[in-house]
Amino acid sequence: MSYRVGWTPTAKKGMRGLPPKIRDAVDSFIYGPLADNPQRVGKRLRSPLEDQHSARRGEYRVRYVIHEDERTVTIMGVDHRRDAYRPH
Repeated sequence: MSYRVGWTPTAKKGMRGLPPKIRDAVDSFIYGPLADNPQRVGKRLRSPLEDQHSARRGEYRVRYVIHEDERTVTIMGVDHRRDAYRPH
């Protein structure tokens, strides 16, 4: 059973800034493998982002939070790897 996907405003803005080819690949990943099994496709981050997971899509990182009780995944950000873990 898949997880529902939610987006933060920051993540939506990040997606709009991606090149179309990358945006399509990330979108397919989020609504495919990530929604199906978010624990498997990413890794838990360390402090200060310990509540988040990160999954790699080429040079880009998808940061997300898993809400097991609600079976939802909230996308926190989609950024180039050089910027993915910097405070916004």
